[in-house]
Amino acid sequence: MDTMDTSRLRDAYRALLDAAATVADSGDTIPAPPPGEWNVDQILAHVAIINAATIAAASCVTSGANSTYDNRTALDTWTIERVIARAGGNAGLRERIRLQGEALCALGGPALSEAELDTPLSTLLLSNGKVLVDQPVRLGDIITGLAEVELPGHTKQLLALLPGTAGAAVTS
Repeated sequence: MDTMDTSRLRDAYRALLDAAATVADSGDTIPAPPPGEWNVDQILAHVAIINAATIAAASCVTSGANSTYDNRTALDTWTIERVIARAGGNAGLRERIRLQGEALCALGGPALSEAELDTPLSTLLLSNGKVLVDQPVRLGDIITGLAEVELPGHTKQLLALLPGTAGAAVTS
């Protein structure tokens, strides 16, 4: 059985968590994000929700059930604030993301078969109120998308919040 190489996913989680720690360690000097952009905790909560949705989709596929993938909950302000509160703030969010990353790397690697990774999921992805994807996407491509697009984008978004940077660029 072929397994997915999760080294890029591990690297993407490490970079995101390093960026989150750098921002957290910069103290109270973090400027407020530009209007319409997310603050550090909101970015981390969004990532935690995306991770949970990805874990849930992978778990459904491994149980033989049909699944979908929809990021709208991860864009909902009320849900984001609830996740921040339930995780206990920044440190709790970072630990949650670390553990979710470990789980996704384990699922994406040895736990999912090639047939499971090839399973198409009805997928709806939005960003800034615009539909990016509204079609079936392979589970393996969703996991790869975390490593190649989602996590690196939010890593840059976090680093853009550091004092002396130009500001955050994305809210998805």
